[in-house]
Amino acid sequence: MDRDRTDLPPENVEPGRPRVGVDEWVAQVDQRRDRPTGIAGVARRIGEVVTPPIRLAIVVVLAALVPLWLGEGDLFNYGIFVLLYILLGLGLNVVVGFAGLLDLGYVAFFGFGAYFYALLSSEHYGIHWPAIVSIPLVVLATSLLGLVLGIPSRRLLGDYLAIVTLFFGQAFVVFVNASNPKVAGKGLTGGPNGVADIDPVSFFGYEFTTRTQQYALLLAAGVVVLVGLHFLSESRTGRALRALREDPLAAEAMSIPVNRLKLLAFGIGAGIAGFTGCMFATLLTAVTPGNFDVPILITVYAVVILGGFGSLSGVILGAVVITVSFQFLAPENPQNNARVLFYTIILLAIVLAVRSWWRLLLVLAGTVGLGIAVHAIVAAFAPTWTSGQAVEAGRFGDLISDWVIIPQGHPDFGNVAYVALVVALLVLTQMRPTYRLLAIPAVAYLAAVVWETSFVEQPAVARWILFGALLVVLMNVRPQGLLGTPRVEIA
Repeated sequence: MDRDRTDLPPENVEPGRPRVGVDEWVAQVDQRRDRPTGIAGVARRIGEVVTPPIRLAIVVVLAALVPLWLGEGDLFNYGIFVLLYILLGLGLNVVVGFAGLLDLGYVAFFGFGAYFYALLSSEHYGIHWPAIVSIPLVVLATSLLGLVLGIPSRRLLGDYLAIVTLFFGQAFVVFVNASNPKVAGKGLTGGPNGVADIDPVSFFGYEFTTRTQQYALLLAAGVVVLVGLHFLSESRTGRALRALREDPLAAEAMSIPVNRLKLLAFGIGAGIAGFTGCMFATLLTAVTPGNFDVPILITVYAVVILGGFGSLSGVILGAVVITVSFQFLAPENPQNNARVLFYTIILLAIVLAVRSWWRLLLVLAGTVGLGIAVHAIVAAFAPTWTSGQAVEAGRFGDLISDWVIIPQGHPDFGNVAYVALVVALLVLTQMRPTYRLLAIPAVAYLAAVVWETSFVEQPAVARWILFGALLVVLMNVRPQGLLGTPRVEIA
């Protein structure tokens, strides 16, 4: 005889633990619908009101105004390179963000498109096909190359796929460097010297030669690609790609053609990279193997990671942040730019570590006091260890010189301090919270010493270190990226 449900014994469930027979996702719907307050709540409500077409129109209008207040040089360094990174990020986002395939050979498609266009439209072989013919051919050939790479990768996932695609990317760089047979007195790809004297893009006799014209062409191409990927993302195929990204086995069990979707993602991503390669080649009028090595791969991945996997708007924001940061830290710019950004990152890291205003004030006061005390003691007993001057001193640099130990005549001090900083950071991660709070001022001061004695004098190294540190801080604040959606996982 069935008992009434009210006769069943009550469940002994610990607070916060799942309950048997209860859909926790449904039970917590009210909590998930709670809107955040403050700036985050206002931003979310604005995002709900402003539809994607309106957002795109706003972005296009703002981007179209950029040439009005930037010179030719700045337009190339900022505007054009932002658009190039947007295109590269959109193509990578199809493979990594939509389909969840870790493709580390993506830059090879970019290079293939650039070299193929250069061979079809330059003096290298005397071929000068018009862009209206060569660009579609290059995009089609690059997409086919993506399909070829995707065929053996259909059964590979995660690290295995990454290894195969990374090998493909490095093999491309080796090929264009070493492939130099004599054909009519010229190398196949020009070897390390690459291919020069590439024709500008021209359509029906109209050539895009000025930076403003090239910027307008790239902007139009970016809008077309962005709109196309938006419709792809919202379509049935886009939903299938996201299902593939979340769980390939579950997607295949639901009769989703997983292998065909992988090939499709590789083909679309490669085609966009090939098109971007065409634009890159005609903008620089020359291509060399060094343009397609690991640093550009890291930068494009940083654009997608920073913006958020699967987010088209995030790619735009990520490209802007990355390009502006790189130009801000360029070697030709004042070193005080990098110095200000470095100390800002240190401050943000301390804020994330302590997460309390009174503790933050104590840590900052301790760091400043420790520096003053150490500098005074060392200056009293060993003046040569504090007689150095900060690079590009200025008002801020003078304060740094009176606070940080900058020796003169001790060239190995920076290397020793760097090793000590690495050890200190490793020890800091293993400390208990109380001891860690006490040790943060010493580690922060040591970081300042390393910066002023080593990295500030090496702009190229400092650029990548600050870039990586900025990404680490931002990823700790928002692991899903600036505009990405956080994933809900069941423990």
